[in-house]
Amino acid sequence: MTYVFLETERLVLRAFTEADAPLLVALDGDPEVMRYLSGGVPTPAETIRTRTLPLLLHDYPGLGTRGFWAAEASGTFLGWFEFRPLEEESAAVVELGYRLGRAAWGRGYATEGSRALIDKGFTELGVERVTANTMTVNRSSRRVMEKSGLTYLRTFHGDWPEPIEGSEHGEVEYELTRADWERRR
Repeated sequence: MTYVFLETERLVLRAFTEADAPLLVALDGDPEVMRYLSGGVPTPAETIRTRTLPLLLHDYPGLGTRGFWAAEASGTFLGWFEFRPLEEESAAVVELGYRLGRAAWGRGYATEGSRALIDKGFTELGVERVTANTMTVNRSSRRVMEKSGLTYLRTFHGDWPEPIEGSEHGEVEYELTRADWERRR
């Protein structure tokens, strides 16, 4: 039986299993999905098995649960959401992220899942601050962050081992604190 972490009107966020490896290979094999992550270069299946999947299966003591969730709608795998503590032993600050397949783009799934995770984090998991970042040029992801209640914090320039198109503009960080979330409710 697969552990369901969260359900929304249209989404089920469930724990990953080893059996999800082929779904992840397909997701990370789409050049458009990987555009702002690797410049469109697919993630090799071996990397999914040895690095990605162990990260997705990891439990975080400070959160009392995992930090990554497979997203499904009507039983169909859409991608995943991240709601992972930045410090292993503390739920105070979590990073929000999402990676959905193209079939799910433009349908509100990223915003729906993000809002639900944020609400659960602040009401049940002891989260004090949610942070998220993306490439400055990734307007779609930035819009999801804004629609989910996060606000722009800063632009920064990281060390890209292999720069990809748009990386010269840097990355942006967004955030939402518990206090701001409570004020907006």
